[in-house]
Amino acid sequence: MKRTNLTLLAFALVPTIAAWTAAQYIATLQPASRLWVTGTSTVRDFSCQAKIVDASAQTTSAETAKEIMAGQKAVLTLDVKIRPENLDCANNTMNEHMRKALKADKNPSIEFKLASYEMFAAGDKVTGKLNGTLKLGGVEKAITLDAVGNATPEGALHVTGAYPLLMTDYGLKAPSLMMGAMKVNPKVKVNFDLLLK
Repeated sequence: MKRTNLTLLAFALVPTIAAWTAAQYIATLQPASRLWVTGTSTVRDFSCQAKIVDASAQTTSAETAKEIMAGQKAVLTLDVKIRPENLDCANNTMNEHMRKALKADKNPSIEFKLASYEMFAAGDKVTGKLNGTLKLGGVEKAITLDAVGNATPEGALHVTGAYPLLMTDYGLKAPSLMMGAMKVNPKVKVNFDLLLK
């Protein structure tokens, strides 16, 4: 009886051990990575660069890019975080209003967490739809990002794309400067050009 119970326990643990083994690799964001927000206003277009992006992924292989290009779903998790104070619009007044609009004092980070994804072969690249949650201004919503991926000669996974974001969907009011003379369009675009290795 004891032997039977131990056998059943061993079989029950196999999936857990396999999952743990599969998730033992970590891909980190490389220095050349970029994330920036672009938008328009009644006065001019603008771009806010993220000076620091914190991102990492759990993968099934040390050669993540190679596996992805072969059609394998090698990325298990992906977490991306940005602190609002690290977004730089190249204008101190704009930075101040942008951080206020993002409710940065009460919500110190903007976060995207990958839940699932689909991949489609496209020559020497793969296109994909990344499903996950975006937390912005204290509000969390499910979103889908379109992305393109390829492997660099150095073996990094290069992922690019853009996501149109409506600030009002997150209960955020777009910045308004100079007593309303300059109003920012609440629809902005989040652009990403990331290297994970």
